[in-house]
Order: sequence, then structure tokens, then C-alpha cells
Amino acid sequence: MPWWGWMIFGAFLLGSELLGVDAGFYLVFIGLAAALTGLIEVIGIELDPWVQWVIFSALGLMLMVFFRKKLYEKLRGDGVGYDIGPAGDYVEVAETLSPGGKGRLSYRGTDWTVINEGSETVEKGSNVRISSVDGLTLIINQENKNDS
Repeated sequence: MPWWGWMIFGAFLLGSELLGVDAGFYLVFIGLAAALTGLIEVIGIELDPWVQWVIFSALGLMLMVFFRKKLYEKLRGDGVGYDIGPAGDYVEVAETLSPGGKGRLSYRGTDWTVINEGSETVEKGSNVRISSVDGLTLIINQENKNDS
């Protein structure tokens, strides 16, 4: 592939990641590998096509392994409070849940399944404590924050 083909390919991958596809920052490093492979051609080193593809693959893997995690964490960062998990937080119940009942609620921008492990009915709009988390299910009990 000519040098300009690698540059176009790299620009396409970088643009795809940055403008449209949220691929977890993988396409950025593959795009950089394509651009670096094109730069090798620009400086005058003539390589067989198979060697270009080997260099592209090796550069892509090395960039992802050594730099992706560090750069991704710097740019994206960690959400505040997400490292400790939701157990102990209070949530507002979106529907009435009978003892042992199951429902759905929105918490931290995500819909969760919620189970009432308490012995009393939890009314819609009540603030209740998350006692534990089982996978993608929040387990709540009747210890209300605002109700008496």
C-alpha cells in the first residue's frame, strides 16, 4: 500500500473513534499504527506489502498494550463514588413493591432490577437503602430514609 493509503486509513480509523464509534479507544491506536506505517514509507524505506502489514499489526498491538489503558484512564477518568459500589446508598423506588417483589428503577443513569427483601410493602416514591447488589440486581429493604 502506498504511504498515502496508510495515512488515509489511519485518519479514517482515528476519525471513526473520535467522531462516531465508541470502541473503547482501540481504533485510536490502530489508526496511529497505520499512520506510523505510512510515515515509514514517507521517509523512504521501501517495504514489501506483507512487511508493511506485519509492521502495522505489531505497532497496533504494542501501542494498545503499552499505552491504551493509561491514556484511556487519563481522558475518561473514573466516576466519583463508583469504586465503592451502590450498597448503602438510598434510592427512590419508582413503583410499589410488595415483600419479595421485583421491579425496575433508574440509578446512576442505568436501569436496574430491584428486589424488596423486606417484610413490608415499599410504596412508590419511598427512599430506601440498597442493602446489597447481586450482579445487576439491587436488593433493598424497608429501612426508609425519609418515611416514618
